[in-house]
Amino acid sequence: MTKPVVDFIHQLQWQHAPVEVQEAARRSLLDLLGVAASGTATKLSKAIRQHAVEHFGTSIRPGFEGCRIMFDGRRCSAPGATLAGGMQIDSVDAHDGHKLTKGHVGCGVLPTALAFSEMDAETSEADFMGSFLMGYEIGARAGIALHATAADYHTSGAWISLASAAIGARSLKLDSAQTREALGIAEYHGPRSQMMRCIDHPTMLKDGSGWGAMAGASASLLAKEGFTGAPALTIESDDVVDHWRDLGTRWTMLEHYIKAYPVCRWAQPAIAAVLALHAGHDFSHADVVRLEIGTFHESRRLAVRRPENTEQAQYSLPFPVAAALVHKAVGIAHIDGDGLDHADVLRISELIELVEVDAYNDKFPANRISHVTIELKDGRVLESGPTEAAGDPEIPFDNEAIEAKFMRFATPALTEFGAIVLADEVRRIGDKPSLSTLNAQIYKAGTFK
Repeated sequence: MTKPVVDFIHQLQWQHAPVEVQEAARRSLLDLLGVAASGTATKLSKAIRQHAVEHFGTSIRPGFEGCRIMFDGRRCSAPGATLAGGMQIDSVDAHDGHKLTKGHVGCGVLPTALAFSEMDAETSEADFMGSFLMGYEIGARAGIALHATAADYHTSGAWISLASAAIGARSLKLDSAQTREALGIAEYHGPRSQMMRCIDHPTMLKDGSGWGAMAGASASLLAKEGFTGAPALTIESDDVVDHWRDLGTRWTMLEHYIKAYPVCRWAQPAIAAVLALHAGHDFSHADVVRLEIGTFHESRRLAVRRPENTEQAQYSLPFPVAAALVHKAVGIAHIDGDGLDHADVLRISELIELVEVDAYNDKFPANRISHVTIELKDGRVLESGPTEAAGDPEIPFDNEAIEAKFMRFATPALTEFGAIVLADEVRRIGDKPSLSTLNAQIYKAGTFK
C-alpha cells in the first residue's frame, strides 16, 4: 500500500479537493487557530515555547532565520516550532478530533504545515492548505490503523508523527524512497505513550501531540539527509490495507468533530445532558442533592473531583459537569485559575456519582453516550436519557456557531479586531500566492510572551 500513500502525499492538490472537504478544512483551521490563541495564556504553553526557543536552535543558512512559533513570533527550528505549536493547542482541550482515532490530528498538523511553509518563502495558500488537508487524511488513517493493530491505547502523538512526516516530505520534495523512510522513522520514534495513564494522572503531558509533531518533522529532515527507518507498519502491514484503500475517495476530513467546551470530549455528552435538563426545568444548582452520570468506561476514568490545575480540570468528568450546572456554560475561566476554587462547583462535583453503562461501552468509540439523573430537594427526579454532544459529524455545528466559538477563544489574546481579521482570512483562504496576510495575524513577535 506504500506507493498509493506516497503518491497521495505528494500529488494531492487543494484546488481539486471537493468543495465540502475544503469547507470542512477551513472550519477546522479556524477552530485550531482560536484554540491556539487561547493557549498562549497557559503555563504549559509558556513553558514549552521558552523551551523551544532556548533548546531548538535554528539552522544557519542564507535567507532563512528560522521558523516562527505560533502567536509568539520568536524563532527556532522546524521541529521546535511544531513541538511548541502542538503543545500550545493541546494545552486547551477544545480542539477538533476524530471519533475512531479516539483522539486528535489537527493539533499537530497545523503547526507542522506552518513551520514547513516558513522554510519555503514561495509557499502559496493552496500549497499550505493542500499540506494541511493531506496531513489530516494521513493522520486519521494512521490512528485508526494503530488502534486496529496495537494492544494498548496510545496518545494522539503516535499518529500525528506520521502526518507531520508526510507534511515535511511533501514540503521538502522528498522522492518516493525518502518519503517512505520519513514515515518509517516517524512511526518508530513517534510517542506511543499510554493515553489512559494520563487520564488517570492528568499533567502537562496531555495527548503527546506536540511530541509527535516534533518527531515527524525531524523524521522528514533526517530522511532528506539519507537517514533510514524501519517500514511504517500502520501503513505497510497487510492487516491495515483496508484502512488505506479509499485514500483520496473517502475524506476523513468530513468525519471530524468540533468541541463546544475546553475539556475532554468524553465529558461533553454529560455536560450537554445537564445543560438540557436545566434549560427544560425550573431549578437551581442549590436545589441538587444527588447527581448521577451514567457513561462509558473511558469517560468514567475522568475522575478528578477537586482539580488543582487546569490539566486536571480538563481531564475530569464531575468537575466540568458541575461547572456547567452552576455557570450554565463551561469556559476557560471555569476550568483554570479562580474557577478551580468555586465553592458551589466543588460541592456539586463531590456529590456526583459515576456509573459505567455496558450499553454505552458497546457503542464506544463510534458513539460517546452519557445520561444524567438529578435529584432535587423538593423530591423531583430529572432524567436526561442517552445523550451525545453536539459537534459530531452527525450533529454538526453550523459555521455561525464555529465562528462564535473562535471569537470567544481568540479575542482575549488577539483583541476583537485581530480575531475578526484572522477569521476573515481563514474564511477565504486558498487563492493567494503567499501566506503573508495569514502570517501577519499568526506571528506577532513579543505580544504573547
